[in-house]
This record gives sequence, C-alpha cells and structure tokens, in this order.
Amino acid sequence: MPRYAMAIDTKRCVGCADCVVACQTENDVPIGYCRDWIVQETTGSFPELYLEIRSERCNHCEDAPCVRTCPTGASHIAEGGIVLVEHDDCIGCKACIESCPYDARFVHPEGYIDKCTFCIHRVKEGKDPACVSVCPTHAMIFGDLEDANSEISRALRTRKYKVLIPEAGTTPHVYYLL
Repeated sequence: MPRYAMAIDTKRCVGCADCVVACQTENDVPIGYCRDWIVQETTGSFPELYLEIRSERCNHCEDAPCVRTCPTGASHIAEGGIVLVEHDDCIGCKACIESCPYDARFVHPEGYIDKCTFCIHRVKEGKDPACVSVCPTHAMIFGDLEDANSEISRALRTRKYKVLIPEAGTTPHVYYLL
C-alpha cells in the first residue's frame, strides 16, 4: 500500500504562491480561505542571515491528533495515509482545528472543516497534486515513500531535510529539503 508524502525544496521555492492559487482553483476553495500558504522565515543574526521560504499545508501525519479528536470520525486517514475530512459527517465542532499543531484547517463557509487533501482526486488519476504540477521552480515533489525508486524517496535519501514541529510527535509527511 502506498504512503504518500510531499517534499518542498527550500532552496528552490521563491514564494511566488502559484501553489496557493492552483490549490484554490483546483479545489474550489472560497475566496479568503486557503488550504496551503507561503511562509518566510529569517534566522541567524546580522550579517549572517538565512531566509527560508516554504509552502505549508496539512502534514498528513501518521499519528494525526485531528483524527483522534474528531468525535464523529469525519477526520480519518484514507488510503495512502492521506488525512481527509468527510464533509457530510463533520459537525464543525473545531476539535480537529484545536488539536492540529500545524494550523492547517479552517471552517468552510458551509460549516464543515476543510484542509489540504493532497488532491487525492488527481492522485487517483495518476497526476500530481495541483500545487506540485504548477510550481515554476520545481520545488515540490510528491510521491510514494514505500517506493524506494520514487523521486521523493530518492530526495529524502540524498538531501538533508526537516519536518515542522517534530516535538509534536505526529510523524508528519511533508518534508522540507534544506
């Protein structure tokens, strides 16, 4: 069974937000909301500063607190390890929003919780998520961690990387190549 993941190359990402717009368009995300976003983080001290630009979203965690705290089972881990929300089962209680250390969920104007789905509808057709397919600098990689020959597996074997908030213990599957 596949285990889907994403890697974002922080040396290639220029913060253009094409991924954000592609996601909003592909998934009909209401204006004013987003399933992914761009973060710019400066570290170090003058004159040795380092700017990291990264695209963030749901981390599709193996140990997803949003799934554990959902009282209806609307938040669940689907095939390939993708964390999804069944809109019809969601009561909009926001327990998953409170438990997510990545601030990756929002209340859709129709009352259910929404978030990144890794464009599972595209993945099932053999396509990359919309954000990956439009990235002009090819900073995003999507694939199956169970396939040792996949581009993402090769990148994680050969490049230094990090995950966000590792101390949360969620085992996220969005990696940032350094």
